Amino acid sequence: MPTSSASTTESAKSRSGGVQSLERAFDLLERMADAGGEVGLSELSASSGLPLPTIHRLMRTLVACGYVRQQPNRRYALGPRLIRLGESSARLLGTWARPHLARLVEETGETANMALLDGDEIVYVAQVPSKHSMRMFTEVGRRVLPHSTGVGKALLAGFPDAEVRALLARTGMPAATDRTITTPEAFLAALEEVRGTGYAVDDNEQEIGVRCLAVPVPGSPTAAAISISGPAGRVTESATGRIVPVLQQVARELSEALSKPGGTPA
Repeated sequence: MPTSSASTTESAKSRSGGVQSLERAFDLLERMADAGGEVGLSELSASSGLPLPTIHRLMRTLVACGYVRQQPNRRYALGPRLIRLGESSARLLGTWARPHLARLVEETGETANMALLDGDEIVYVAQVPSKHSMRMFTEVGRRVLPHSTGVGKALLAGFPDAEVRALLARTGMPAATDRTITTPEAFLAALEEVRGTGYAVDDNEQEIGVRCLAVPVPGSPTAAAISISGPAGRVTESATGRIVPVLQQVARELSEALSKPGGTPA
């Protein structure tokens, strides 16, 4: 039986509305993550430009599905059901990144890492160890604060200073070593240097005797960075000029692989 033009139009509108609702729901989840994981409806309305009734309807659906939960104070927080999705996605991302990290190890001789910004923390999602007997090891899944790491600097250099200050206010800036940057002003100055040079350095700031070089992965679907880490005696100032171009090239190639449509990155 032929479909009437009226019903066809109605069906198209329904599909369009469904897609729009899906896009809006994901946008709200992203905004909640950017705000630290917990927000009020008025904050979401102000940042997204959506009317409160629309946001309330979308949040009710997300709460019913377990992706958002409503707190006793009536604010909304990211829900536990997102953890399984995030962990599975991070594992896959680490798997896709590993061949690129292996190339970094071959060309630099040092341990290669990939890390993401997850909320206010850095989480390591992949690592390929150096072949040297003296090498660095960071457990995949480990979480650290961004102010004391090269990957943290590489990632936060892409954020406005106001957002970085807000993050640092939430996390604090505890000293991991006597070289750790512990004031927002000094950290923001370090980020400005990262923006100028295109790479970040952790110079004994997370662990004494260890030096790391890091760069962001441009255009990554989530904020990501790759790094090499090794003994300060090997990752010297003179070695930096050789290592950084390799890091940047691998980051570009990884970005291209992650952005390939319809297939698994090579």
